[in-house]
Amino acid sequence: MTEYSILAPVVPLRAEQLLPYAALVQWSAARRLWQGQATVSDPHQMFTAAAVAGFRVPVGTGVTLMPLRHPLEAALQAKSLAVTTGHPVVAGFGPGARVFQSSVLGRPYASPLQATREYATIVKGLVSGEVVNLAGEYFHCENGLPSLPSPPVEVGIGVLRPRMAELAGEIADVAITWLTPASYLRDTLMPALRAGAAKAGRPVPRVVAIVPLALSGEGRDGLTLALTSNMGHISLPHYVDMLRRSGIPIDPEDPLSGARALIKGDAFLFGDPATVAEGLDGFRAAGADEIVLNVSGVCRQYGAKTSLLELETVLTEVTR
Repeated sequence: MTEYSILAPVVPLRAEQLLPYAALVQWSAARRLWQGQATVSDPHQMFTAAAVAGFRVPVGTGVTLMPLRHPLEAALQAKSLAVTTGHPVVAGFGPGARVFQSSVLGRPYASPLQATREYATIVKGLVSGEVVNLAGEYFHCENGLPSLPSPPVEVGIGVLRPRMAELAGEIADVAITWLTPASYLRDTLMPALRAGAAKAGRPVPRVVAIVPLALSGEGRDGLTLALTSNMGHISLPHYVDMLRRSGIPIDPEDPLSGARALIKGDAFLFGDPATVAEGLDGFRAAGADEIVLNVSGVCRQYGAKTSLLELETVLTEVTR
């Protein structure tokens, strides 16, 4: 059965900005609270602050960027979060854009696939209680973490293209997509996930689809909302390539046409509650086990109160 979760649509400067969304997860049918990577505040610290404030809910990071921390530190953060919240944690990771890799490491990974393989292998071993001995091309670890009773940590990999999806099929607990149309998930990523899993002789990992959306209404412009929600992503080469592979023509030099293409290609869902729910059902049919509602464009355009109402409305529609 497909579960529905929510992405915190705001990058919190203070923990209290996250609390309404944690409360929504605690009191609604939503399964989990997700946060993406930010440089304003760290999601691990914000989730911990929410737990200390009394909102202990399942959480996921979708995705944190590998250049920012060694995999031992990443495993420790994820394990600590599971202990603090008392709930399972999905620790999602990705190499990030090449320009970001260069800005942190001095040069990009020559092979993002190999770097991700090493990183996820180390983290997965550490959170499972193993002593990891791996001398890789990009990461080295000869360590273990103290054995502590805690809820499980699932290790996720952000997947946009087939080769990373195949790698996730081989080694990850969870494959996490962002801005990928349901048709692309069904026709391109799912076959690659299955191929990777078959190669490793293991089950296909859970699939989490983070889906940007907004409800239509008087005075609302879908193009503005799509652009506000995704401007940063449709300027990055790996997202542009993924979207073009999915049949959505993105031109980084023409953001408005890109926003129009996102809506037409169902990468950004826009419409009344029934229409949005139908679009989300497409992700379920495509193979998503967990669908994460992303109303960040609504939050930036209309504020936190409206974004909470939007999430409640969509959750009611899809879980009725």
